Amino acid sequence: MANLPILQFEEKIVETVEKNSVVVIIGETGSGKSTQLSQILHRHGYTKSGVIAITQPRRVAAVSVARRVAQELDVPLGEDVGYAIRFEDRTTSKTRIKYLTDGVLLRESLSNPMLDDYSVIILDEAHERSLNTDILLGLVKRLVRIRASNFKVLITSATLDGEKVSEFFSGCPVLNVPGKLYPVEILYSKERPVSYIESSLKVAIDIHVREPEGDILIFMTGQDDIEKLVSRLEEKVRSLAEGSCMDAIIYPLHGSLPPEMQVRVFSPPPPNCRRFIVSTNIAETSLTVDGVVYVIDSGYVKQRQYNPSSGMFSLDVIQISKVQANQRAGRAGRTRPGKCYRLYPLAVYRDDFLDATIPEIQRTSLAGSVLYLKSLDLPDIDILKFDFLDAPSSESLEDALKQLYFIDAIDENGAITRIGRTMSDLPLEPSLSRTLIEANETGCLSQALTVVAMLSAETTLLPARSKPSEKKRKHDDDSNLPNGSGYGDHIQLLQIFESWDRTNYDPVWCKENGMQVRGMVFVKDVRRQLCQIMQKISKG
Repeated sequence: MANLPILQFEEKIVETVEKNSVVVIIGETGSGKSTQLSQILHRHGYTKSGVIAITQPRRVAAVSVARRVAQELDVPLGEDVGYAIRFEDRTTSKTRIKYLTDGVLLRESLSNPMLDDYSVIILDEAHERSLNTDILLGLVKRLVRIRASNFKVLITSATLDGEKVSEFFSGCPVLNVPGKLYPVEILYSKERPVSYIESSLKVAIDIHVREPEGDILIFMTGQDDIEKLVSRLEEKVRSLAEGSCMDAIIYPLHGSLPPEMQVRVFSPPPPNCRRFIVSTNIAETSLTVDGVVYVIDSGYVKQRQYNPSSGMFSLDVIQISKVQANQRAGRAGRTRPGKCYRLYPLAVYRDDFLDATIPEIQRTSLAGSVLYLKSLDLPDIDILKFDFLDAPSSESLEDALKQLYFIDAIDENGAITRIGRTMSDLPLEPSLSRTLIEANETGCLSQALTVVAMLSAETTLLPARSKPSEKKRKHDDDSNLPNGSGYGDHIQLLQIFESWDRTNYDPVWCKENGMQVRGMVFVKDVRRQLCQIMQKISKG
């Protein structure tokens, strides 16, 4: 820990925070900003007057960083240091340092618009430009204006345009903390590969056979790609002649993994053994894995896009931006000089990649955010003039208002309705909240709660449908899972949960039917929590 670059700047950081309400800290990859900033401010007494909140755009990061900080301070997780993510709160009245997703902090501000439990709010990883972080930027700007001067806001990021955020906060100071510790050699492909999975496999095995020790981090687009590559790597490593190279362990890393499997990547490998870590862009900035010397960058990422004219979401594999490519490369230089193998030519990086990632606010549905802002009921907030770092298009704001009007959340004047207020009490997409309210009126709440809980699970619960082939037909005969009786996925999800319910939630049933036990237990817990909220709403 002692060698984390940010610790050399402790005095400078504390001095700047004391003199200013808002400070932007640009900490490069591996500077230690996510784990150390909260501890620095804690050491200097900022937890005496309130809790330090540190937001993360991703659930996995909120949990793993909180776990790491609790370890470093030698306190039990959930007491002095805790975390809160949607549907899971590991904090107590003792908690002084609290890691939470940006979405959870937004929900907290509904019941406490001044957020006065917090003496410091740190918006971490702001360069990811998640929708919730962008809204929080606008809200904390307002709080800085109306709360007492001892309230502090820090915006931290790896490569964010610090000047832009500084201007947004009326010229607040920007501190730069260097992070990349060692040089990284960047190697480009001559051309784009036909299959980035095959190409990654080939490069990874070449490194393993030819290069000195050091772990290999491979960036893939999503869980499916990761699972394919992990099984191909395992096959290939087994086929290498014994004694021809060191041992290898292969770990997947993505948001749907159980926490105990995510944690494995933070433990050093056994002696004379190389780790292959096959990850989504979660390892780009949110999590730092020590020991990585080689990075393989496919050049792609999976991104959720929304089209206001069709009202449809799509999950598309798209090219990363230059900022993302540089973040990925930086992961190779943490412990010693490293190498980054880019599976695309230099010309593609130079000419085709966007400079920075498009902010989520400009490519997603804003219905939930607009409902949230309306339910705050703050006279000085006008949705169409809300202070965004990058304003969304008027088309997507109009689309959000239209959607909310269709589901009775706002009236023809744009004012929030009684139903809209009830909807905002539920930690769900507006359409799902509306479904529960309607189901409550029509006497099918129990079934609707099940479907909504199944849809809210972080994991894809339906077993993967294999390609139409002999194997597929055979697999269908083996599976005892209900098929939705011709009414589609929602009914299938309901029937699956009800089948599990009839076994008294037996984990063996999940395993026999190819369902993730952890995912199903999570659904059961979400359903229980939603049921409690609905009971409160009915009484209210």
